Amino acid sequence: MSNTSLSQISSIHELRNVWLCSLDGEAVKPEFCHLTVANGKIGEIRPADYQRYLSSGSNRQPLLPSSTQSSGEVIDAQGRVATSPMVNFHEHFYSRLAKGLALPGPMNDFRSILKSFWWRLDQALDADMVEACARLGVAESIRNGVTYVFDHHSSPKFIRGSLNTLARALSEAGLRGVLCLETSDRNGRRITEASFEEHREFISHSINTNIRGLVGLHAPFTLADQTLRKAASLCNELAAGIHIHLAEDRYEQQYSRDTFDCSAAVRLQGFGLLDQPGILAHGVHLEPGDWQVLSEGQCALALNPDSNLNNAVGLGRFREIPGSISVLAGTDGMHASPARSIKQLFLLHRHQGGEISESFQFIRKIYFDQVRFVRRFFPDYPDLKIGDPADLVIWDYRPPSPFSADTFWGHLIYGLLESPAWTVLMQGKPLLADHALRSVDSESISRSAAVQGARLFKKLGVRHHG
Repeated sequence: MSNTSLSQISSIHELRNVWLCSLDGEAVKPEFCHLTVANGKIGEIRPADYQRYLSSGSNRQPLLPSSTQSSGEVIDAQGRVATSPMVNFHEHFYSRLAKGLALPGPMNDFRSILKSFWWRLDQALDADMVEACARLGVAESIRNGVTYVFDHHSSPKFIRGSLNTLARALSEAGLRGVLCLETSDRNGRRITEASFEEHREFISHSINTNIRGLVGLHAPFTLADQTLRKAASLCNELAAGIHIHLAEDRYEQQYSRDTFDCSAAVRLQGFGLLDQPGILAHGVHLEPGDWQVLSEGQCALALNPDSNLNNAVGLGRFREIPGSISVLAGTDGMHASPARSIKQLFLLHRHQGGEISESFQFIRKIYFDQVRFVRRFFPDYPDLKIGDPADLVIWDYRPPSPFSADTFWGHLIYGLLESPAWTVLMQGKPLLADHALRSVDSESISRSAAVQGARLFKKLGVRHHG
């Protein structure tokens, strides 16, 4: 376990010389200011003179001792940009020990990749490995400015207690999460039932204001009607939506039409599985007839472009997505940076013929869709105004040109999204400060991951030299 306790981290008292990017309806309004933090919330916001700041020199220390009048640290952001926290709407913490792993078997198409690699890996995970994955995923998230995680977990041999393992890693580090366990019929009925029971136990007894739950499903092509029917019943019982992969590969749509005489999205609709807020990951091969179905439901589409490119499953036709469907950004476990995913989505939208203003509008839509959707689970997700939780990311980015509501989106795409997180606050507590992790012990996490990664390789019979 980490040697660092979140309760031992003092809150900051004041944040100085920061470009605070507050949300105001469908606009982002940067303001150069100082702000105070009290009881985990933004207290006072005092406008500051940016030109005076620039002319005053740079002989400053970013982390200052607290004054005799207050408790907590004072952080001088030195002209950096602060935004609301990043949200990863589709993660797989369980993938974290797969780095460098080479398994025998065909990898010539997506189903082969699943069968030869991912479905062998998740079968090998045990409680210690899952804990190591979760702690490593949490550390990587914080470093990337992510403090809200929608994780889609899979460990068929470690089901009971798996969601609490993830929740504990998030909570100890000061993060918020929406968790689920991937349910699939590919491992037999006993595992399917155990997965449903884990959801019931977790959502009934373990969720709170910082940890929420969804009913996790793998993908329609690995789920029988009987299972989807039971999933729908469980969603109604728990008042929870689903988190599922949908139309990630072309095969799924063909399989659904051949077997059920409808698209995969229409099949989910038939069981009422789109009626509550949930996550539909990928959507690469959604068809024109699916858009109406999704528009009528409550689920959002989480795009994961890097994963799609890595698996060679194709790319969604981003310009065809109706405005009525909420569009979010995820990483699919490829990495922990939804900022990178958003930048990739902008470039791919341009690549697919989007005129530059149209591509910027696509990113604006994602930006505000994400805010609206995360508030379905965490209503206090901040606008960064007085009285809001002091949850924010200070990026290691100092605007090199005029910074305002008019220029924000250009700075976002061509500067901020390319910059690392410098300091991360949750309820005024620095989880990351001047690039250094505060709420978790990075050395302990790295050592544990290395030990459990070696165990995983050995369990899978993978030999390596070095």
